[in-house]
Amino acid sequence: MRGHAHLVAGYRAGTSLVHRTPLWLKAVLLLCIAVLCFSAPLLPLRASVTLTTAVLAAVVLAHLAAGLGMARLWRAVKPMAVFLGLIAAYQWWQHGPGVAWQVLAAIVATVLASTIVTTTTPVDELLDGLGSLVRPFERFGADPERFSLTVALMLRSIPFVIGAFNDVRDAARARGLERNLMARSLPVVITTVAYARQTGEALAARGLGE
Repeated sequence: MRGHAHLVAGYRAGTSLVHRTPLWLKAVLLLCIAVLCFSAPLLPLRASVTLTTAVLAAVVLAHLAAGLGMARLWRAVKPMAVFLGLIAAYQWWQHGPGVAWQVLAAIVATVLASTIVTTTTPVDELLDGLGSLVRPFERFGADPERFSLTVALMLRSIPFVIGAFNDVRDAARARGLERNLMARSLPVVITTVAYARQTGEALAARGLGE
């Protein structure tokens, strides 16, 4: 099925400065971007718009500097296009164009920044970083390795389910059943359950099932 071999915002190898930046620094910069964007409304409108515009421009430049290209940038924003349009229209109607742009720029900048982190960092390194975040909580019973494994399974499962939906949709359309809810949903459920069972059996065989 399509998409099954790809991770969400999959890693793209490269030698750019962004790729070589340590994960901890990327995480700090991502946090700073989020704080700047979502604290901007506390400033006067002109300053808020200027700040979020500057942050968005910096993120776009970082995206291009990483060699990811405009096509991948659009791919990151495209799934949110309708949502962003509705948010912008509502904010424009309620508060005017300045606030609408500020909110839009803040959301896009944060999403693009997180995409840069996941696209320029190997998955193993991301999982190790997540494990390091959980490690201080080991005294409370947290298991960093199990947590990392859970995230890895999630990253693998989401594309699988998306691929299942796409394949079943195309098969139903080819049979003239695109309006048949059962024909579009039941095969996805069966495929997903089978995938979950196979994953569980594989984990159990390696002593990770409990």
